[in-house]
Amino acid sequence: MTVTSAEARARLRSLQREGTLAARYDEVAPLLAAMDEQDAARSARLLDRVDVEAARAHHPGLPSVAVTVTGHGTLDALRTALTGELARHGYLPDVRLTDFGSYAFELGDPGSALYAGRPDVTVCVLDHAAVFDEVGVPFTVDDVERVLGEKLALWRRLAAQFAESGSGTLVLNTVPLPRTWQAQVLDYPSRARLGAVWRRANAELLAFGESAGAVVVLDLDPLLTAPIELSDPRFEVYARAHLSDALLGAYARELAHLVRARTGRARKVLAVDLDHTLWGGVLGDDGVEGIEVAHGRQGEAFRRFQGVVAQLQSQGVLLAAVSKNDQDTVLAALREHPDMVVREDAFVRILANWQPKPDNLRVLARELNLGGDSVVFADDSVHECAAVAAELPETAVVHLDGDPALHVTRLLADGWFTTNEVTAEDRVRTRRYHEETARSEFLSAAGSAEEFLRGLEVSVRLAPATGADLARLSQITLRTNQFNLTTERLSPEAVRERAERPGSRVLALSAADRFGSNGIVGAVFLRALPEGLLIENLLLSCRVFARGIEQACLAAVLGQARAAGFPAVLGHYVAGAKNAKVAGLYPHYGFTVTEATERWSRYAHDLGEIVGVPDHLTLEVAGRLVPTPPTPQAPPVPPDPAGDAEAALTS
Repeated sequence: MTVTSAEARARLRSLQREGTLAARYDEVAPLLAAMDEQDAARSARLLDRVDVEAARAHHPGLPSVAVTVTGHGTLDALRTALTGELARHGYLPDVRLTDFGSYAFELGDPGSALYAGRPDVTVCVLDHAAVFDEVGVPFTVDDVERVLGEKLALWRRLAAQFAESGSGTLVLNTVPLPRTWQAQVLDYPSRARLGAVWRRANAELLAFGESAGAVVVLDLDPLLTAPIELSDPRFEVYARAHLSDALLGAYARELAHLVRARTGRARKVLAVDLDHTLWGGVLGDDGVEGIEVAHGRQGEAFRRFQGVVAQLQSQGVLLAAVSKNDQDTVLAALREHPDMVVREDAFVRILANWQPKPDNLRVLARELNLGGDSVVFADDSVHECAAVAAELPETAVVHLDGDPALHVTRLLADGWFTTNEVTAEDRVRTRRYHEETARSEFLSAAGSAEEFLRGLEVSVRLAPATGADLARLSQITLRTNQFNLTTERLSPEAVRERAERPGSRVLALSAADRFGSNGIVGAVFLRALPEGLLIENLLLSCRVFARGIEQACLAAVLGQARAAGFPAVLGHYVAGAKNAKVAGLYPHYGFTVTEATERWSRYAHDLGEIVGVPDHLTLEVAGRLVPTPPTPQAPPVPPDPAGDAEAALTS
């Protein structure tokens, strides 16, 4: 049943009035998703009053995120908008503000309350007033350039301090130049110089976030290309709110995209309708020659949309077609239409039939071995969108209604596919899935699973991670849900920290077979402890399940641990929403349980009998996999009471 925006907002207000919003917080995300932008913004104010701890107690499975907002001006509107945006994306948000204008102190002092709170994301909102408050009156462009230089030096120091002392991610932003300040400079050469000085400063700011580290810089200029005011003069003067509520609302939306990327909840699959979505017209009625792609009244709009789809696919988004059409006709259009930008080989699956679209999306997720929460479905039909939203609430739905010239804007509005970093592995992901299809066909032709594995000619390489591997290994921790023994998520900088930590190793697991390379498909995190070698986590991509790769990996780690002199190898399993299939991994390979609760178990292997490498694959071990065991510490010498007494008498 479709819920209107007004009905959704009324339901949220009812929960708030009844005092049950914390207890029913699992209803918040779908209600906000059903609202239009205006109703969702208004409803965000209701969420400000939620008891976060009570909601967490009622819903321990909801992902929570802690955000601290600081900056130069009044930022209550950002806190409210960000609470609403994060809730809309399924998070239980805890968004806190520091004291007004305290950002330099909070970020500059490692002992401040900001650092003590250890938020997942720290947002430091920079604005033009931080500069012009110190320029003075009257001013020259030289004055502005001098203060900008001082501020850049300060912001650089604060970013460096955060990288050293902070947790999570620090978000800064570029600083737009208001016309009211530019217009006070009366001659055009000086205005041109002011613009150049300001742009150079923003370019330096953007450089802070060019590496995939702890600092991200959001560019506010693209947000101002929409009908959004930079500031409201009345609020700026009377409330010290230097950025408008509308701009802070757009900022909050960008921050929600960033949180999704940082917590491993970016979407992986774009499932698109075809008729009136990827091209104009109805293929079954108009034929291949009659559909609009580049020509006709709306052809250029569809061609532009296809170009954006191709751009997303080139960076690792898996593209699928889900259409009520005949398969052969669809393939003919993708292969033969001269103006088609997206061809058959860009799709990992083409599901063109007359089945209900929710059913086809279930088939798609199952064949790709992904959850429905990895999929974004885009369609021009309000009825198809409503059916998918009702039956598959975990799937994001983008309704491409009305003018196809707006398809691009609507598809990109929520940043579903924004990621921390696009890796080399992302750029060949579609090819990897085509190779997986060939493997599946080979399996179907094989007489048995054993025959399939022998004929697959699997090769595995296990090696200490290099700097070039870190982004991909982080991506594996963020995206892997099923074969993830602890569900721990790590940013690239956290992976680097583990790799460089004394007594630790981060291992990259690569695989290949007769159909091609799978690339890096797994990660192992090891740490040397006095009681044994701890496997902090073991992860494996769903693309390479059931090939014995995890057995080969454990055989190598256990063998090297015994050779290095470790007394045991330890491991633990933490139950998550989707990793039940690996709950028995450690016992299966000879580990015994040492401690257990309902949510987690700890294991130990005495290194007596070690599992071997499967016969059907070859294993290459590069370098030393395990760290050196820690040197046993001699027990402290107990004090000599007689000696102490003698020392006391003679002192």
